[in-house]
Amino acid sequence: MRYQNIGFIGCGNMGGALAKCAAKGVRRLGDGQIWLSNFSEKKAAALAECTGGAPASNAALAECCDLLFLGVKPQMLKGVLSEISPILAARTDRFVLVSMVAGVPIARITELLGGAYPLIRIMPNTAAAVGAGMVQFCSEGVTDAETDAFVSLMADAGLFDELPEHLIDAASAVSGCGTAYLCLVLEGMADGGVALGLSREKALRYAAKTIEGLGRLYLETGAHPGVIKDGVTSPGGTTIRGVHALENRAVRAAFAEAVLAAFARTEALKKST
Repeated sequence: MRYQNIGFIGCGNMGGALAKCAAKGVRRLGDGQIWLSNFSEKKAAALAECTGGAPASNAALAECCDLLFLGVKPQMLKGVLSEISPILAARTDRFVLVSMVAGVPIARITELLGGAYPLIRIMPNTAAAVGAGMVQFCSEGVTDAETDAFVSLMADAGLFDELPEHLIDAASAVSGCGTAYLCLVLEGMADGGVALGLSREKALRYAAKTIEGLGRLYLETGAHPGVIKDGVTSPGGTTIRGVHALENRAVRAAFAEAVLAAFARTEALKKST
């Protein structure tokens, strides 16, 4: 099966990135129409121009789309769902909702809609904008064929992995928030290079490529990070001195604490949604 009308309510950074990926999927698969709605009509129109989609209202998307993305901020979700729930309830055809709203479980969306609909909950990260994202997802009431069609359409966003819903927020604390953590690594490594005389541009490029290369090396070989590290750290060499300096500052514990803190904040936000 294929989705024919793909709608995005919310065209911010993540919604816009996924809309562009969906547009690539439509072109790759040879069929489908992208519809875009946003609080800023200018933003929706600009995104429509670069995706080949069309701007429309929330109501119009709720009425016609067989795959409808919800990409609004958590504090806006209640108002949006209140607006479209009567339209969804009146439909007699089959459709699938996709929520990318951080920290809001499927049960809460169902409650706000006043009824259960096939729903996929996703947690993408910002690298989806360049086709290198990590997208965890779970679903309720969605068939295998609908899930396969969704992953096929959105394949240009990056790697998809299905998880039980109770692990989605934990995964987001690693990969969703992890981009920001690695930006600190990127800046720190570049600062060291600049201190040694490299230009900022070159130092950032070298550090970024190193991070990218490590990710590919792990994903393609499955080698444990400790094994990869040991392959670089010669006895009495330069790398082990750098590793020792990092261990003195408890760098691994700091990153683990960052993941735990992000997860705790997500749990707190759930109570206010």
